[in-house]
Amino acid sequence: MGTFDRRAFLQQAGWATMALGMGATSLRVLADAGATPEASGVSSQAIRAFLDAVAGSNHEMHSLMVVRHGRNIAQGWWRPYRADTPQTLYSLSKSFTSTAVGLAVADGKLKVTDRVIDFFPDRLPASVSDNLKALRIQHLLTMSAGHAVDTAPLITREQDWVKAFLALPVDNVPGSAFVYNSGATYMLSAIVQKVTGEKLIDYLRPRLFEPLQLQVGPWSTCPRGINTGGWGLSATTEALARFGRLYLQQGRWGGKQLLPKSWVQEATTFKIQQPATAPGTDLAQLKQSSDWHQGYAYQFWRCRHDAFRGDGAFGQYCIVLPKQDAVIALTSATTDMQGLINLVWLHLLPGMQDQPLPADVSSSSKLQEQLAALALPLPSGSQAPPTSARINGRSFELESNSLGAKSVALRFERDICKFELATAAGRFDIDCGLGRWSEGTTSMPGTPPEISELIGPPVGEQPPVKVAAAGVWKDPNTFQMQWRFYGTPHHDVVTCRFDGERVQVEFKNSITALTGGGHPETRPILTGRA
Repeated sequence: MGTFDRRAFLQQAGWATMALGMGATSLRVLADAGATPEASGVSSQAIRAFLDAVAGSNHEMHSLMVVRHGRNIAQGWWRPYRADTPQTLYSLSKSFTSTAVGLAVADGKLKVTDRVIDFFPDRLPASVSDNLKALRIQHLLTMSAGHAVDTAPLITREQDWVKAFLALPVDNVPGSAFVYNSGATYMLSAIVQKVTGEKLIDYLRPRLFEPLQLQVGPWSTCPRGINTGGWGLSATTEALARFGRLYLQQGRWGGKQLLPKSWVQEATTFKIQQPATAPGTDLAQLKQSSDWHQGYAYQFWRCRHDAFRGDGAFGQYCIVLPKQDAVIALTSATTDMQGLINLVWLHLLPGMQDQPLPADVSSSSKLQEQLAALALPLPSGSQAPPTSARINGRSFELESNSLGAKSVALRFERDICKFELATAAGRFDIDCGLGRWSEGTTSMPGTPPEISELIGPPVGEQPPVKVAAAGVWKDPNTFQMQWRFYGTPHHDVVTCRFDGERVQVEFKNSITALTGGGHPETRPILTGRA
């Protein structure tokens, strides 16, 4: 894909720092009785065309949910991704942070015109600039805080992120220029916690998550126990679709006004224009083709076709289309986020009509079959060459390495290979299916991959992550595994090469692969002897 431009990708991704119950099945299609696409004015063939276009592209899709007139008309998950597992949202977390601010405003806890410095009088620098004095909550919401660059990579190096943020120079008058700034979203989280006495996730739980029955994961925190705000939340695809429906329904849910209608309108309408991406670029021309130049609202992006969205790095989307009375939620792994949303406009949008369509039993049936068959490709190769018997169960002692790994072993039994990595901290295993996905959890060092240098080191104990793994023999001496961390967009490819009594183990994370080496693998190549 050519040279990887991290800043351009993260800007497009809407992320400058970086973030129900069907078991292992990949499908929960037509959950609402009788909710065929045609009954809601959507062509099944249009959805099929979108799926075909994705299959023929470089985009790796993980889930899709299409909601029209309040009904789930099509939904599916690419195995081993599954409906009941919350997905890492990256910067789509920001839209939930914005919602918490709206609820705090409705509770009378704050106003968007409040000054930021008034919330943290004990964390201010010795000299407070005029621009810092002028910084208000609305500037944090609209990414116009006045900093020349995103503050997140700077503040996350410190223990006190609030103090670090307030100490940074505010180069421009707040409100005068758009600069994507995940640190500003963190400050919104800190303010909500300050005025409510609760973490963002705890404040949202009875006001948003429980009424909408949203299945969400934990929300990462800073060293002082404040939710990161701009990244770090996980949610299921259905949670994204319900969240989008809440905004589509002007804050109403189940006959109750959960979020003020006035806030929904304020939070999703144009507030500030993003600049052209490069000197000499024509903004008017960009606005014809770029969904990153339609204006920014309160932690929501405006889109073409009078839509708005929350989105996160590597292609996590909650797209709300008020004119079509529709929501499209999808998760994926792509660095071409504009390319993926282009497929939505090219195929899904034209398939939405104002009136119910005639029943199309054949196309609707084929759509259901297509959704039911969604799956990511398994690794290709042989399942059982003679080499597996020779190395089965043998421990290979590893040379000194930065990962702290001491030994590695592979144990084969029927359709499973158990990969065992021993370190000074203990032994870590991953079961790999042979010709199939094997699901489990792991705490193995270095998993799952993430853009760690932009968000700082993990805070607190990291829980085990879900993994689906499969392995094959690429040749008689090379066993290769794919570890799918299906609560994230990411995976690892791990290659074990055997040469007589020696072994070499090489890790390659999917971010490295997606970015063409723009985010290099940090784990060393392990070498050892039986």
